[in-house]
Amino acid sequence: MKLNLTAGLLVVLALAQVEAHAADEPKRPNLVLIIADDMAWNDCGAYGNPKIRTPNIDKLAREGMRFDRAFVTCSSCSPSRSSMITGRYPHNTNAQELHSPLPAEQITFVEKLKESGYWTAAAGKWHLGNAVKNRFNVVRDANTAGFQLPTDKNAKTRMTAEGSSAVQSGCDQWIPVLRDRPKDKPFFLWLASFDPHRDYQPGAIPDPHKPEDVVIPPFLPDLPEVRRDLALYYDEIARLDHHIGEVIDELDRQGVSANTYVLFISDNGRPFPRCKTTLYDSGIKTPWIVRAPGRIEAGSRCESLVSTIDIAPTFLGLAGIKPGPTFLGEDISRLFRDPKAKVHRVIFGERNWHDYAARGRAVRSETFKYIKNDDIANPLTPPADAVRSLTFTAMSKLHDEGKLTGVQEWCFESPRPVEELYDLNADPDELRNLADDPKYAGTLAEMRRALSEWTNETMDLKPETSSPDEFDRRTGEPLPNRVRPRPPIKPSKAGKVLKPAK
Repeated sequence: MKLNLTAGLLVVLALAQVEAHAADEPKRPNLVLIIADDMAWNDCGAYGNPKIRTPNIDKLAREGMRFDRAFVTCSSCSPSRSSMITGRYPHNTNAQELHSPLPAEQITFVEKLKESGYWTAAAGKWHLGNAVKNRFNVVRDANTAGFQLPTDKNAKTRMTAEGSSAVQSGCDQWIPVLRDRPKDKPFFLWLASFDPHRDYQPGAIPDPHKPEDVVIPPFLPDLPEVRRDLALYYDEIARLDHHIGEVIDELDRQGVSANTYVLFISDNGRPFPRCKTTLYDSGIKTPWIVRAPGRIEAGSRCESLVSTIDIAPTFLGLAGIKPGPTFLGEDISRLFRDPKAKVHRVIFGERNWHDYAARGRAVRSETFKYIKNDDIANPLTPPADAVRSLTFTAMSKLHDEGKLTGVQEWCFESPRPVEELYDLNADPDELRNLADDPKYAGTLAEMRRALSEWTNETMDLKPETSSPDEFDRRTGEPLPNRVRPRPPIKPSKAGKVLKPAK
């Protein structure tokens, strides 16, 4: 009897020690990724726009860390998102063209989180295809719940007249999914908005921005049509900002903010000429703000190069999960502690089919940008919805009249240069191509070499044939060969690329 009592006491003591040890272990953090749709990196107050109203994004930056050299791998919606979720370059996902579904054989960081005990949910814009929805516990896809991504120029007009603000922006399930989560598990949320994607209509917010207050990039003409277009774009960013504020308030209300990393980014640049679908910073540079109270210093800034290919290994690292060899990016979480650390010497971007035939590649260091164009015969036509916009319509008229100047003509010029090189410190808007300047021959050779090494390492194989245009380049209207849904891309050897073991 004494032996049994002793044994029982030992068991009780052992269990108490296990429980005490478990209580001492830090909880695995919650992870929230908020994705804007077509928002430029500097179109918010946190990045210096003095007129646009983004109090909640600005608050994120005040309470967290702002990254000043953050980039997407492709300035096109679905390829950019496929790259984020897999930690692979678009050409390695076999989903590198717009509307290409992400194949089922691709590994995402989400199922790794899910397998390790995280509750995972997606809400809002989906745009990844059906094959990987099962990686989440819950998917509340706004595309199939009343809000359709515009497939014609009147689609969003109809929804604006019929739906609420949250439904219009695709954010109506952000708060419900956050409230519906199980309270006994760490969680990951993929929260994606439709804002500020085109098409634009008045009425997105009660107090609209004024055309006279917008900031016009130097590569766009200062015209009344351009100002009205940018003001409507600003309105949708303000609507998105409102929903971001709701998420932060709900995290605070639930008392989980101190154990939650919130990352806010955009999938590509603004949907205007010489921005979205291009390899200039106006296309591939993204806002990147991380908030984690008590874990990241409030109001801090990081100028190190980071890429959206790093999101997957970083989130896995924060969750205590070792990324496998399919994830080609880097865990950048050490920058949260030491923003002066360096992760990348250069980052890479690619340009693939998006409404129109296109192919190009870019290397970006802290100081220089190199672009290699493989489609020089084609003008730098913006996306079809931007071709139909107030801005491009007005620019087309001026082009026909010979009244556009300098860089404003770039989206009409053909042929385009094979190579482009820019000094980003002296020329942040990338207006002066230095590729033919002998003073920069050494830099040009170095950037060429970096691109060549990356091309070989990631098996970036140039396709034998390119997808044709599906829209008219001057009107944005669909051509007879337009296909929806687009067929899957044939698997390539590049899809098998693995990260070398260190």
